[in-house]
Order: sequence, then structure tokens, then C-alpha cells
Amino acid sequence: MSNTISDMFRMEDLRKKIFFTVVVLAITRIGTVIPVPGIDPKMLEQYFLLQSNSSNIGLTEYLNFFSGGAFSNFSLFTLGVMPYITSQIIVQLLMLIIPTMKKWSEDPEGRKKIQKVTRYGTIAVCLLQSFVVSVYARSIQNSGFPIITMTNFTAFTLLSMITVTAGSMALVWLGEKITQKGIGNGISLLIFAGIVARIPSALATMVQGIQAGTISIWAVVVVVVMFIMVVALVVCEQEGERKIPVNYAKRVVGRKMYGAQSSYIPFKINPSGVIPVIFASAILTFPLQIASALGPNVRWLQNLANWLNPQGAPYIIIYTILIIAFAFFYTQVSLNPVEMAKQIRENGGSVPGVRSEKLEEYLTKVLNRIVLPGSLFLAFIALIPTFVQLIFKFPSSVAMLFGGTSLIILVGCDLDMMKQIESVMKMHHHEGFLKTKKIKSRNKSL
Repeated sequence: MSNTISDMFRMEDLRKKIFFTVVVLAITRIGTVIPVPGIDPKMLEQYFLLQSNSSNIGLTEYLNFFSGGAFSNFSLFTLGVMPYITSQIIVQLLMLIIPTMKKWSEDPEGRKKIQKVTRYGTIAVCLLQSFVVSVYARSIQNSGFPIITMTNFTAFTLLSMITVTAGSMALVWLGEKITQKGIGNGISLLIFAGIVARIPSALATMVQGIQAGTISIWAVVVVVVMFIMVVALVVCEQEGERKIPVNYAKRVVGRKMYGAQSSYIPFKINPSGVIPVIFASAILTFPLQIASALGPNVRWLQNLANWLNPQGAPYIIIYTILIIAFAFFYTQVSLNPVEMAKQIRENGGSVPGVRSEKLEEYLTKVLNRIVLPGSLFLAFIALIPTFVQLIFKFPSSVAMLFGGTSLIILVGCDLDMMKQIESVMKMHHHEGFLKTKKIKSRNKSL
């Protein structure tokens, strides 16, 4: 392991990628503690300190989870990258309805148009959510905590909307730069960094709970053992795959004849990775944030916020359904059985025991059988914090980091980064973090 790490930093291109990623993530963390203009950070801290024992703190922790703690700071990056993810979901759903957008996805110029539409949609979502955050700040002001230093609320609202929207778009831009010049998927890494940054404070809260007697030391031991077991299961689930054998007949290309060869299509147990969990969370966060912020002024929105309590049965049921639905949706988009069958036939390939005209049906059937248990497993892991909080009486800030969405994102992003580092090291003829045999089998399949 030590030789692998030293080899990793000897490569100039890989070293630059890692350094660039670390610097950008550090910049994003600085932005989470800089409040928007017109906010008194000390008074805001006092408000959330007094609210720490109320029922609303769970919702605050939930919104803080995806913004890396930026929500309770009313910072430049209050909304994080969730508006961009929400916009992506809307655009992908529109692609299924609007034929023109479906055609755009089939060529490079069209994909640029889709990206532009997604960014415009992100701005619209940011403006709406930032307005809601401004109204929430005013409700805190009216409750006896003067967190707004500006006397003109209209000016404060406009200024905060522009600042928060610009902050979210800057985050999206930085995430794209990480994807282009750094290591890993930029947007996922921004969420990853936010989760990691909250681990020290969560551990401190757990220690304080043990000292105060509100958290049992035996409950902590049980949860830690569960955490280790779930990490192992998540890694197995992320790496597990079903291999579909494909045989290719002899073919003539130009003046050369290529002999028959065998290969396989690797179908992962969880082809969509952490995407279903992030998408489901984004869909629920959007109405939940609006309902909770405007709830004090609108009764039915307050009822909606209470109904969508992250610890309640309606939330758990909707969250599970959304994870399963997005797992099937994203898998069909990223692994289109019709296109795969078409490419296999065009290259003279065949799957043993499957007729050529039945190939699409067979691939679809295999994918559905794989995705269903994979999505159910994802949903189970995502709901672990709720059970830990209800059964062991853990604070929400601690429970959310001992499993669930945070664990899936942490493991998924970590594996993705390791694979990208692995590929760069293999180009320089160095051994990576993963086993050599496993890498060779994957390269053969490709």
C-alpha cells in the first residue's frame, strides 16, 4: 500500500489532478462558512443552539446534510448542488416526453443544448429556493432573533437570492472543473466533502451524549459493528456484477480476417451507483425545504412539512419508492438494452442460448432481475439512520453519518476515485489499489 501511494504521487499528471481536486474542495468548504450579506452569524448561531433540542432540528440537520452544513450558516453555498441535481431530474424526465429533447441526446451538439437547458433550470430552481430561504430568515427574525442586519427586507431578499444563486452556480462550475481536470465525479465529490466535513462535529456530539448519559455506550458499540458490516455489504453490492457471455463469429474487415472470440457484458448489481439515492433525496428536499420555510405563514404547508418528517412513515415510504423508481429509470437510460442488442448484432455477436430476435427481451429481463434487489438494498441502507435514531435514540446529526445516504455516497465516491486513480496508474505501468486479476478481467471484457 505504501509503495502504491508513493508511486501515485511520483506521477506528475496524477499528482496535479489530486492537488487540483483538493484545492477546489477546500475552496468550497470555505464558502460554506461565509454568510450571505445582511446576516448576523452570532445571532444565527444562538438561534440554532436554542433550537437544538426541538423537533425541527432533525429537518435542519437533513437540509444541512446535503449542503455540508451550509444551510444553518445561511452561507454563500446554502443550497449546495441540490438545485442542479433537481434540474437534471426534470430535464431527464422531459426527455422521455419531448421527442426533440430525446433527439438532442443522440449527438454532441444536442447534448450541449441539454446541458444549457439544465443550467437555466438550475438558476430557476435556485431563485425559488433562495427566496424561500429569505422568507425563512424573516420568520426567525420575527420570532425574536434579529439575525437580519438590513432594515429593508425587500433589499435583503433580492441580495440574498442573487448571492445564493450565484453561489450554487459557482459550485456547479467547480464540480464540472473537478470532473474535467481532477479525480472523480465533481458533483458527487462536493456532496462527499460536505459529509466528511461533518464527521468531526458528529463524533463530538456522540461523545457529549455518552458523557451526559443520553447515549448508551453499548448502543454505540452495536451501531459501530453494524456500520462496519454495512460498509462491507455496500462495497460488495457496488462491485458485484452479472456477466453475460457474448460469442463473436469470424468476420472480414478490409483484407484482414478476424477469428472468433468470446467476451462478456458486465452487468453490475447496482448499475446506477449512488444516483438513485441522490435523486430521491433531491426530489424530497425541494418540497420539504419550501414547506418548512413557508410553513409558519401558511398552515397547509406547515402540515405538509410535518407530514414529510424524515422520521415519519410517509417519508420513509415515498423515499423507498423513489429510490427504486430512479434505479430502474437511470439504468434504462445508461444501459439501453435495445442499443446494446443492436451493437452486438452489428458486430456479429450472439449470446449462447438466446435467439437474435429475442436478445433485447433477454437483456431487459436480466437487467430488471438485477436492478430490483439492488434498488431494494439501496433503499434499506438509505433508511438505516432513521432506524438508528428511533431505536437507539441517537441525535440526527450522528445517525445520518452512521449509514444510509451518507454511507452509500462515501463508499460510491471512494470506489469511483480509486478506479480513476487505478486507470491512470495502469497507463504508467504501476500497480494500483485493486487486485491485478480483477483489473485484467475487466479490461478483457471491454
